[in-house]
Amino acid sequence: MSDSTLVAGIDSSTQSVKILLVDAADGTVVDESSAPHPGGSEVDPAAWWTALRAADSGLLRRAAAIGVAGQQHGMVCLDGAGAVVRPALLWNDLRSADEIPAVVEHLGGPQRCADAIGSVPAASFTVTKLRWLAAHEPAAAARTATVALPHDWLTWQLTGAPVGGVTTDHGDASGTGYYSPADRAWRPDVAAWALGHEPALPRLADPGAVVGETSWGALLSAGTGDNMGAALALGLGPGDVAVSIGTSGTAFCVTDTPAADPSGEVAGFADATGRYLPLVCTVNASRILSVVAGLLGVDFDGLTALALAGTPGSHGLTLLPYLDGERTPNRPDATGVLSGITSATTREDLARAAVEALLCSLADAVDALGVTPRRLVLIGGGARNAAVQQLAPGIFGTAVEIPAPAEYVALGAARQAAWALTGTLPEWPVVGGRRVEGDTAPEVRHQYGRLRENLA
Repeated sequence: MSDSTLVAGIDSSTQSVKILLVDAADGTVVDESSAPHPGGSEVDPAAWWTALRAADSGLLRRAAAIGVAGQQHGMVCLDGAGAVVRPALLWNDLRSADEIPAVVEHLGGPQRCADAIGSVPAASFTVTKLRWLAAHEPAAAARTATVALPHDWLTWQLTGAPVGGVTTDHGDASGTGYYSPADRAWRPDVAAWALGHEPALPRLADPGAVVGETSWGALLSAGTGDNMGAALALGLGPGDVAVSIGTSGTAFCVTDTPAADPSGEVAGFADATGRYLPLVCTVNASRILSVVAGLLGVDFDGLTALALAGTPGSHGLTLLPYLDGERTPNRPDATGVLSGITSATTREDLARAAVEALLCSLADAVDALGVTPRRLVLIGGGARNAAVQQLAPGIFGTAVEIPAPAEYVALGAARQAAWALTGTLPEWPVVGGRRVEGDTAPEVRHQYGRLRENLA
């Protein structure tokens, strides 16, 4: 039986689903659960629903309202009856990289493209995946009647999946490449061009809206993308920059005007509140640490100890961490490069170089936003690493704030659910955390930047 004081937030990420049961008044987490997702970059959406039901354990039925935040960009193709046409291509599936020039040319070049859809799309964006589908799987493209995003599809499942009942929010829609942040509207002409015919697109819901109910009567909010959910949980304001270290790395801030960067580095997203969320994303983030830990034969604690025992600049050892291609800079076919190995190179050097590479890549992302952070907030699983925390101020060139560990995407989804429930966006404090300061280390970024530019 639901409790009118409780809301639930769901984070359906690349790796798992997490559910938080939260007090709607103050954001206190009262219960939580999770379940894993399959690996890879191509997944049957049914796996997300199976994981959500496995994680639920009755939590959702205790909530008066539910919000879903999900991984952005994933292409969920549905036929006329609402059945999934093919496994969803996720944000980290880069097979559509060759379609980027066609999208940009169709929209009139980099600046006009950015003006039209907020971004010069990367291979992550849904529009490039639709274009790939039309070229490589024309039968599947022809069967596609509706195109949804992962969070849209899960919200729809929670409503009972009525035909034609898919909804989304402006934040997640802005990552498709066929939505105009400036006009806050779909660009169905772009979706039709990419797919070869015009698909139905989800109904766009306003921030704080109720978009449906579950079979047991819980209200459903519009949901949003994962980065928008994190920004909502953190209560980001002007001058705040968040850096999230998860499977991917992101740097983002909240603004009152849409971005239109012709370089393609800044994605001009909308946020979940009616404002905008310029964002820079890297494909490689916490995986950099796990890969190098594996090479060294240590766990994360072992990697941390080795990195902290090293010296700034790792005695000239520099890692360019484009292990699985990269989105920022746009090098989808790149691989990692390790430079400066000598007979004196140590395990400590390699561990330190991994942490420095991760942070330098994310510092480049912050620079690309074009803002001077008044406050820099570090979140995500990778932010819990002690070496990351200690080295971050020196590489970012400013103190960093590290909130207490929390599932911020799910918490943001819960805050949106509370908004839908009460009609007012609640003020929830960001609990705990600490401020970390340190001496700047410009030589580390210079060393990293030299390798990056030499391999451009």
